[in-house]
Amino acid sequence: MNTQSCDILIQGGGPVGLACAAWILQKLPDAKLTLVDRNPSNDADLKAGDSRGIALSHGSKLLLDTISAWPKDYAEIHRVHISQAGRFGRALMTREELNQSALGHIVRYHDIHLALRQALRVIQEKSSRFQWLHVNDDTAQATIQAKCIVHAEGGLFKKQDWVESGRDYGQSALVGLIEVEKAAPHQAWERFTAEGPLAILPSHYGPNILNLVWCGSPESSQHRLQLSDADFLTSLQNEFGSRIGKFLKVQDRRLYELGLNYRKEIIKDTEVWIGNAAQTLHPVAGQGLNLGLRDSFLLAEKLSRVFAGPITEQSPTQIHQVLEEYAQSRKSDRTATIGLTDFMARIFTSNLVPIALARGLALSTLQWLPPVKTALARQMMFGRR
Repeated sequence: MNTQSCDILIQGGGPVGLACAAWILQKLPDAKLTLVDRNPSNDADLKAGDSRGIALSHGSKLLLDTISAWPKDYAEIHRVHISQAGRFGRALMTREELNQSALGHIVRYHDIHLALRQALRVIQEKSSRFQWLHVNDDTAQATIQAKCIVHAEGGLFKKQDWVESGRDYGQSALVGLIEVEKAAPHQAWERFTAEGPLAILPSHYGPNILNLVWCGSPESSQHRLQLSDADFLTSLQNEFGSRIGKFLKVQDRRLYELGLNYRKEIIKDTEVWIGNAAQTLHPVAGQGLNLGLRDSFLLAEKLSRVFAGPITEQSPTQIHQVLEEYAQSRKSDRTATIGLTDFMARIFTSNLVPIALARGLALSTLQWLPPVKTALARQMMFGRR
């Protein structure tokens, strides 16, 4: 079996791995970089694949624009309405408050995946030492020797081959598309129910076709999945209310198990873990992929700098030092984002009266203290700087 060598090996051809490769090659076209991608080279399977709506922050859009990897189909979020079912307290965030063109965007997962693939193909034309290997097992990467290994194999909670720290929330997310009667364009709704958050988000299909993310216990979620369309719509209407009129149709219902899984240490020797390989988050506030893209961008900056320098700077000791600097630079953002999503996932599912009252006060505080609301919104849009 022949052994290949490279400077940087990226394991994982999902959005985070693709973005990391693209940013490294954009900054250092001559990088001796290998990407191991378990997806086929043909895009056909991906086009027919995961179509769930993913929340991408405005900060993520700005990053992806630097490599021309923004999909043509997306929906902007201009306003976010936050409330809790059966309790007082509400907050409204708007793009005008933050002086931004949008608070965030909703993109289908396979669209962002395909856009990054196409962006990398364009960059690849100017990178003669870049190898993009499409494999369906571990055989190929076992024969590759690299000075630095980037683990970007993401995966969903409970489908990952690693468990270190975190928690099982005992929740599943039911996702799908909902047709409504009179939705306001560019409006997102986050409603906290007794079982978990219920989000209704814009889609590129038009103002009356919206993305649904309904979190609940595995038993309740499985029951909702099996309901007839009519019974499901009645159940959703009862839980959400009539704020956007009558729910008319539902399609493409699927379930995902939810939990938190994160590594305490994201580097070891000359290896580094990013994206879902470093942390898998609850979808509340839609922070998972955004955090992963920030991981990719900042790691690409560090690695392109060290591998652009003299060969003496690329010893294992020097590479480990650079990775330590990267891990330190990501510590604040990771801690804040993991802590925020974990706190929201747990605090908004408690039915204890004191906690419910505190939630209502917290939402009212967001509404009436603009500096607090602005700080929270900027954390979700751009991460901790």
